[in-house]
Amino acid sequence: MKKSYVIVFVILMCITSGYAQTWSIDKTHSNVGFAVKYLTVANVVGTFVSVDAKVSAASPDFSDASIELSADVNSINTNQEGRDTYLKGGNFFDAKQFAVISFKSSSLKRIKENEYSLSGSLTLHGITRPVVFNLIYNGTAINPFNKKTVAGFKVTGTIKRSDFNLGADLPAPTLADEAQLDADLFLTKD
Repeated sequence: MKKSYVIVFVILMCITSGYAQTWSIDKTHSNVGFAVKYLTVANVVGTFVSVDAKVSAASPDFSDASIELSADVNSINTNQEGRDTYLKGGNFFDAKQFAVISFKSSSLKRIKENEYSLSGSLTLHGITRPVVFNLIYNGTAINPFNKKTVAGFKVTGTIKRSDFNLGADLPAPTLADEAQLDADLFLTKD
């Protein structure tokens, strides 16, 4: 009788291990930012304060992860109110018409150990383009405060403003065409 319980347990473990687990962003410990060279000598940096992300993965090392991320354009913060208002306006992000920036992954390929190439579609300013970002998986841990499993990721990459028709009235060298993206994602297992 004991043997049949063990067999059932092993079968259940094999079946359930193939199912994806979902993870949600911990907004208080995550950051989605950018930097763009201004007049070729200094970076203008900013963040999107309101972001959301969902990750689904069956593998414990996230090598099969599916990632979706969105940012509210109206939450842009460059620590300068006038610039933020300009960026939300029709000459740049046009937040009234295109209020959300979204990314959906299509593949995640291991480069080495905990580094991956993250491919997907970025929708920005009403334009969707394929992009490739660098992803570093920082590992998982148990949060000592709430006892939930957490995971951390660092995502970096470069996009061109011209690919998304952003700020055409600010050509280089006034504002560089390339923007550096930098996200630290802290996720909690659902």
